[in-house]
This record gives sequence, structure tokens and C-alpha cells, in this order.
Amino acid sequence: MAEKSLNDIPRALREQYDKGVFAMERNNVDYGIELLLAVVKAEPAFLAGRDALRKAALKKAGASTGLFKKLVSSAGSGPALARAKMLAESKPLEAIFLIEQALVSDPRNSLAHGIFAQAALAANMPRSAILSLEALRQDSPADREVSIKLAEAYASIGQNEKAEAVYTALLRQYPNDPELSMMAKNISAKRTLNEGGYESFADGKGSFRTALKDKEEANRLEQETRIHKDAAQSESLIQQYEARLANEPTNVKLLKNIAELYTQQKDYYQAIHYYNLIEALPGAMDSTLEQARNEVTVRRFNQVIEQLDPAAENYDQQKVELTAQRDAFVLDDCRKRVERYPTDLAIRYELGVLYFNMGRISEAIPELQKAENHPSKRLSAMLYSARCFATRNMNDMAARKLQAALKEKANFDEERKELLYTLGCVLEKMGNREESIKQFLDIYEVDVSYRDVGARVDAYYASKG
Repeated sequence: MAEKSLNDIPRALREQYDKGVFAMERNNVDYGIELLLAVVKAEPAFLAGRDALRKAALKKAGASTGLFKKLVSSAGSGPALARAKMLAESKPLEAIFLIEQALVSDPRNSLAHGIFAQAALAANMPRSAILSLEALRQDSPADREVSIKLAEAYASIGQNEKAEAVYTALLRQYPNDPELSMMAKNISAKRTLNEGGYESFADGKGSFRTALKDKEEANRLEQETRIHKDAAQSESLIQQYEARLANEPTNVKLLKNIAELYTQQKDYYQAIHYYNLIEALPGAMDSTLEQARNEVTVRRFNQVIEQLDPAAENYDQQKVELTAQRDAFVLDDCRKRVERYPTDLAIRYELGVLYFNMGRISEAIPELQKAENHPSKRLSAMLYSARCFATRNMNDMAARKLQAALKEKANFDEERKELLYTLGCVLEKMGNREESIKQFLDIYEVDVSYRDVGARVDAYYASKG
């Protein structure tokens, strides 16, 4: 059975998968597992669904802080796995679901992973088998048989570089094993042929003329595939870092690097997972890392919103619900960070702006006033404080706040333009047209296209005749 991507499964199951992932991200793990288990039951070849289910089970069991522990639990000796073992070759899909249920209860069960890998390979689902083989290898990196099966699975889907890395690591354990040396050489040769475009020549189906591209063609192909190469380099780094992580599970810098690489790849789900691993380490999470994690979470919300099908009957409802969840998350997260870091004025500023944008002026003002003591946020906080006053028609207070900010802002940049424009609007509300137009004229002299300044100044002079 060919494994399926998100686009290959029915829309209803895609929606259920997204709900399951979001439930897990919101720490509603049991509900997430329930949804994802139903998805993989309906679509056993859906790889991302199975991967998300495994992560949810691990999250429920507790984040691992080292190599997988060898566990032989009640699930390992239960009748479900015994039946799955009997069905692994003859009815692999039935066996796979039985094992998946067992792994929900015991995600580190070595026996279950071994039977699953056997059944997945029998069902021609090598990528699914790799999930369990990697878990087994992490548990026992020196297990020769497991590593060979993993390398063969990688090779079967054309990921020869990963296969070669597995053999290289295994040879460190068995440096004098001639069979392993030959396997490693064979996969290395195969990778070289594939990367060099010589596979057809090696098979006797081509020639050097067709294998070797001229320089102009090679340059064109390099330009076209640069983005893909960058992605491949990121993937390679992720593999290297994750391999190191097995021996350095508390290396915060390593976890942060992996999270940032996944963010670059727009795999926000995985990035969040690694930031959560940092949070699980005592004293490792600081305000900067928390902000990075939560920015990625917002990107994940936006990503799911963008992926909604506009043709779906409940599209508008889903969009409204997800948007509301995103906004609630942003506000709740910012409040919690203020509670944890009460002296961090940059977070105070962030919360004040959120309150202002939500129209909650009474709550915005004290946060912004505190943020005015932050060196780099001071002028922006004063601007938002003035906007708050203007919203309440406290226009004299707003004007004084803006005039004080302008005294501190010498450079004529975008921030000074914004202060001048806002002051001009406040003075106009106060009926002081002449003072108001002076602010707009200051902007007009350097940037006639800024907002509606050109129209305002032209209208003023037209009224003067």
C-alpha cells in the first residue's frame, strides 16, 4: 500500500487530523489521541497522522530526557500484541492498528515497535516502518539487525544519504564487520551514482554523453534547484542535530537550533515540539525562547487557517473559530509571560498593544505607561498611550504625550512621521486646525505620499484660496 500525504486523504479526515493536532498543541492530549487514532484507523497509510499520533502518545507519557528506556510492560505481553504478531505478515494492516492502539498506552514499547516495523514493511509502508525502526534504534543504537533494517528502509525510498549515515554509525560499534563494510560501500556507491546522474550509465542504458551535462545546463539546473538544496541542507542539519541529541538530551542550544531549522522549513508543529522539550528542562526556558515558541504557534494557527478549503460549507465558521482561538492564545500567552517576568517591560508593551487593538483601553493604559520606561520601546509606548487617551477623547493629554515624545525623537524616520501624523489628527479633533496642519506640513516637506498627508495639505491650501 502506497503511503499517503495530507492531500491524499478525504477532506473530512483532513479536518479531523487538524483538530487532533490542535487539541494536542493546546494540551488536550486525550482528545487529540482519540481523533488521530480514528484517522489512522480509517487511513492506515496516512504517514503524518501516524507521526502526530505517536508524538501525542509520547507527550501523554511524558517527554523523554534520554535514550528510550527498554520497557516490557503489560501491553508488551498482552493478547493484542500476540495477535498482532501472528497477523504481521498475513494481514499487516489489521496488525498495524492493533499495535498502534498498544503504542498509545505505551509509546516506548520495544516489542510493539518491532512487530509494527515487520507489519509495515509487509504492507509496503517503509516510511511508517521507519518511525518504529528509528524508535528501536534510539533505544538500542548498537542493535545490528535493527540498524540494517532501518538503512534498507531508507534506501528503499531513495534516502541513501540517511541509509549511509546509519551504516556509518553502526560501523563505529562493529568496525571489523566485513559484511557491514560491504553494505556501507554499496549504499555509498549508489548514492554517488544517483547524485551524479550516472545511474542509467551504470545500468548500461546510457552513456557519458547523456550523463555529463554541459556547463550551461548544469548552471541552469543549479539555479532552479537552489531552494531545494537549501531545504536539503536544513534537513541534513536536522538529522545531524537529532543524532547528537540522543547523547545530549539536555543541550538547550541544540534543541533551539533544531526548533529554528524546523521553523525555517515551515514545519511549525515540529518546531513547537522542540521548544516544549526545552521547557521540560528545569530552568532552561527564558522569555526569549518562550516568545519564539509562541510566535511559531501563531504561525501554525495562520498556516491551518490558510489551508482551509474556501469551498467547504463550514469554511466561514471554521475560519472564525480558528481566528478566535489564535487571538485568545496570543492574549493568554502574553498575560502568562507578564506574570512570569513582571519586570520585563518589553512584554508589558506587547500586552498593552494587544489590549489597545482589542479596544480594552482601561487595561492597555497601565501596561503602556510601565513600558514607557523601556529604552527601545519608550517612544512607541508613548504613541500608543496617546492613542488610548485620544480614544477616550482625552485629547489634551494625548497631545502632551505626543509632544513630549517628539522632543525626544530627533531623526526624521517612520516613527517621527507616525508621531507627527497622530498629533496632527489629535489637534484637528481639538479644533486647532492651524497647529494641526503644521504637523502635516512637516511630513509633507519630506514625504508627500505618507498616508493622506498630501490630500490634507492640498485641501488646506485650497480652502485658503
